[in-house]
Amino acid sequence: MNLDKRNTDHYFSNEPKSEEKFGLVRTTICGRNFEFLTASSVFSKRRIDLGTRLLIESMRLPETGCVLDIGCGYGAVGIAAASLYPKLNVTMTDVNMRAVRLARRNSELNGTFNAEVRYGYFYEPVEGKLFDCILSNPPVSAGMKNVEAIIKEAPKALSTNGSFQMVIRSKIGAKSLPTFFEHTFGNCKVIGRGSGFRVLMGQCTKA
Repeated sequence: MNLDKRNTDHYFSNEPKSEEKFGLVRTTICGRNFEFLTASSVFSKRRIDLGTRLLIESMRLPETGCVLDIGCGYGAVGIAAASLYPKLNVTMTDVNMRAVRLARRNSELNGTFNAEVRYGYFYEPVEGKLFDCILSNPPVSAGMKNVEAIIKEAPKALSTNGSFQMVIRSKIGAKSLPTFFEHTFGNCKVIGRGSGFRVLMGQCTKA
């Protein structure tokens, strides 16, 4: 997949060219303390954004099984899932190599040894693998076509009765994306609301 090269400093670019200026975010989510190393040209480098926080607080995960965090950035969602559910196997993917490096370091920093990070475009790094749950804070600023692609391709990567959970801005796609969920999964449920965001869940019912 050829990505848009017009802005090589965007968090959706393969290899950002901006100077790598690091930061450290300390936060408490679901009663757990986390530390995340961040950097320039990676999404929400100064704090855990409100959408990510809502997704983590709202996500519905099995006690065991496999979970995918697609477009993981520096790893907040996947690392939180791995920390809160230590019997899960968590895979994180991102197209931004800088983000991948950070997510790997953050996984070690937070002691989540049940998580791994893979580099690549959306589902390509996990082709052929099935997950019990897919989590996504999608790259909205990279265009709604990319958001829709993440949703559309999700059933191929989900096990039977697996769920797809995505956080969206209430003002962006609040009407169109639930319809897209219905077309893709045959169902859509809102499992979280707050701070101008909502979390949508689609359940895979394939035989």
